[in-house]
Formats: sequence, structure tokens, C-alpha cells
Amino acid sequence: MKAIVIDRYGTPDVLRLEEVATPVPGDGEVLVRVRASSVNPYDWHFLTGRPKLFRPAFGLLKPKYRILGADLAGQVEAVGPGVTHFVSGDEVYGQAAAGTYAEYATIAETELAPKPSNLTFEQAAAVPLAGFTALQAIRDQGKVQPGQKVLINGASGGVGTLAVQIAKSYGAEVTGVCSTTNVDMVRSIGADHVIDYTHDDFTSDSRRYDLLLDNVGNRSLAECRRVLEPKGLYLASYGRPENTWLGPVWLLARMALLSPFVGQKLTTFTAQPRAEDLHTLKGLIEAGSLRPVIDRTYPLPKVPDAFRYIEQWHARGKVVITM
Repeated sequence: MKAIVIDRYGTPDVLRLEEVATPVPGDGEVLVRVRASSVNPYDWHFLTGRPKLFRPAFGLLKPKYRILGADLAGQVEAVGPGVTHFVSGDEVYGQAAAGTYAEYATIAETELAPKPSNLTFEQAAAVPLAGFTALQAIRDQGKVQPGQKVLINGASGGVGTLAVQIAKSYGAEVTGVCSTTNVDMVRSIGADHVIDYTHDDFTSDSRRYDLLLDNVGNRSLAECRRVLEPKGLYLASYGRPENTWLGPVWLLARMALLSPFVGQKLTTFTAQPRAEDLHTLKGLIEAGSLRPVIDRTYPLPKVPDAFRYIEQWHARGKVVITM
């Protein structure tokens, strides 16, 4: 099969297309014929090995995974021993640890769910990792209730576009922050208010928010706290490291030191892939409450170009890889 492989950390130039052996599903695993994948900051960390403090997790001397890619949508090709929920031909979507920038990938049965019936493979591949992050931020971390005010900084990105819609489905009044070119799109996906950061400063806004989901990290904690309710939550969720070596450690340290002394909660989290959440997202999608936004698609051989594009950190929705 064809796959994009990597043998050392670096720029997208270290990625190359090769013929490799098709994987064989083990116990509890499913072999999926990948129809589409997507590019996330998660994948970028494994490409670059940054922040360097986390190299033991990425692979100390070289990348832990030779084939990158986490999101997938496709068709079940074969199943390993013990798999009970899927059979050959099923259309599925999910998130693996790695290996989806390839024509075939193995993935645990527990990391898959039936593909939403009203999405193409390309659209479905845009959902899992960003969807887990958005859903768990709004539902689990924010515990958003009807009538609460939610601000999403970076509302036009992969996580942001889904978070706007999920927060609306929970009955929140949503304000999205984005650039001029994305104002109409963010409004079209349900935001009640849209702030164009090129003209207005959201940290000087008169509104106060119960939850500020920060997907960008371009403003200080003090500035963000200014627009939070006294018992509000600041939730950091962004993948680009602010420091080559330490990444988000400075931010985490500042939040840990400050949070005990203020009424507001300042924290971050790491989304967990869960089959039950794939089913929740599927339900929202099929009910018409959630729709992924796709910026661009690239064929498998052009994965390096897809990474070069996301490194600009201005993608509108998701960047998808097609097979």
C-alpha cells in the first residue's frame, strides 16, 4: 500500500510517499481502507518533535510513529480476533494514535463508530480529534448550560467551528472571535455574536462570559480574565507551542499559580478519544446540529503541502487528506 512515512523530525520536507506492507489487524483491531484523513496540530507535534520537553512521548531520538495521521474515515476491510461490532464493508470513522496517512490503517474497535450517514468520507474525517476536543471542552469541562455565555477565541479553526455549533446545541449564547474573512462563516454556523479581532479587542468587550474557550493563546491570562464572570472558566485548548522547548508549560505554570487566588477557574485539558463520544457527535451531525467546515483537501502524495499550509495557523475549519 502507499503511505506517507517519516524517519526523522523536521519540516514537512522529511515526509515522503512510499510503498509499505499493509498492516494486519490484531486482537480487537479493525483494518480500515482509509478514504480520508485530516491534519491536526497533534500530527504536527509528531512531525516536528516540538515542544522538545515532550520528546519522550513523541519518540526520544526519532518519531515514535513512522506513519502519521490520527483521524480517519473509510470502510472496514477486515477484522481481527474478538471484534464484534464491525464487519467487512461497514463505513466507519474514528481516531487512531497514528497511521492514517496511508491507504489502509489498523485501529482499535473501541476507537471507531459508524460514519454519520449524511457526511461524505472527507467530511467525516474532519470530525474525530477536533470533535472530541470541542465536545469535551463544552460538555465536560465547561458544563455549559442553556442561557450561559460562551466566548470561543479561534472560532474559525477546526476545533472552533465545531465548538461554536456544539455550544449552541447546548443552548448557550455564543460569541466567536475570528478574522475579517471568516466573520460571515462563523455567523453562518450559529454564532450569536462575532468579533473581528483585526478591528476589535475581545478582551475590552463589555460582555462577560461563563466560559472562554481559547484555541489561539494570543492574549494574556490577565486580559482574558477581564471578560470572565467572577466564577467563570478560562479553558486553554491550543496546539501550537508558545516555546520551542517547553511548549505550554509556562502557561500551565501561570494558571496553576494564579488559579487558587482568584474566583475564576483557569485550566487546560487533553481530549480523550472515546467511541461513545463518536456516537454523540454522530447524533448531533445526523440531527443537523453539527457540520464540519473544510478549508482544503489534498491527495495523499501532497501531505507535505497540507502541513505547510497548516503551519500558517490560519486554516478555516479542517484540512483534509483524500486517498
